[in-house]
Amino acid sequence: MTEPITPEPTDEGDSDIAATDAAEEDEEELDPFRDDDLTLQGLRNINSLASWTVSTHKPTCGVSALLSPAPHTYWQSDGPQPHTLTIHFFKLVHIAKLRILLDFRKDESYTPTRMQFLAGTGHHDLCEFGGWEGQQPVGWQNVPLDGCGVAGGRGLRCFLVQVRVLENHQNGKDTHVRGVQIFARDGRVSQREDDSDGESESSGIEMLEEEEAPGKKGGARGKSLFELKGLGGLDEPDWMRDPIVR
Repeated sequence: MTEPITPEPTDEGDSDIAATDAAEEDEEELDPFRDDDLTLQGLRNINSLASWTVSTHKPTCGVSALLSPAPHTYWQSDGPQPHTLTIHFFKLVHIAKLRILLDFRKDESYTPTRMQFLAGTGHHDLCEFGGWEGQQPVGWQNVPLDGCGVAGGRGLRCFLVQVRVLENHQNGKDTHVRGVQIFARDGRVSQREDDSDGESESSGIEMLEEEEAPGKKGGARGKSLFELKGLGGLDEPDWMRDPIVR
C-alpha cells in the first residue's frame, strides 16, 4: 500500500500575497482620507469656501474629480501649457498650509515636475509667492509658505490662489493632479483648549456631590453629557453649536 504524496510547498503563494500587501500599502499611502500628518493638528480644511476653475480638462476629469476624496480620480488637462488651477475665495482667508497630491507611479509623463504658485486679491494683482520642483513625486507635496506672512511670518492672506503647472515628466503635454487641499488655523480648537484649561477639579467634585444629594434638583442629573465633558462626557458636535456667519 503506497502512502499519499503531499506536494512540496512553493514560494509562489507567498510572493503573490506579498505583492498584494505591497499594492495595498501603496494605495493607502495616497489615500486622501488619511490625515495622520501631525502638522494638520489645529488646522481646518477650507476647500469649500472657494470656487475652483481649471484652464482645460478632459471629460469627467475636471474640478469635481480633482476635489473628490477617492484616490483614483484626478484632474487631467487638455490644452497647451501652462495648465492653471484657480482657487477664488469669497472672503479674505489666512492660509496656513497648502498641499498637492501627485503619483508618478500611475501618471508617469503626466506627473508635474515644476509648478508656480501665485496669490492676490484678484486676477489683476497676482504675485508669485512660491514654487515647487520634484522628480517622480509620490504622495502629498507641501507648498512652502515661509516668508509669505506679515513681517516675513509663515502663512498667506489672500482672496485668490493660482497654481500653474509649467513642466511635466519627460516633457509631457497634459498633466494629472490627484488632489489639492488648503488649510487655515481653526479658531474653534484653541477656544476649546482655553475652555478646558479653565475648568477646575473642584467644580467637578461639586457636581458629583449635587448628584448624590437626595431630593436636590438642578444637580448633575439635570445636565447633558456635553455639559459634563470635564467628567468624561462628550464634546458637543459642530452641528449642535450656533451657526457661523461667513
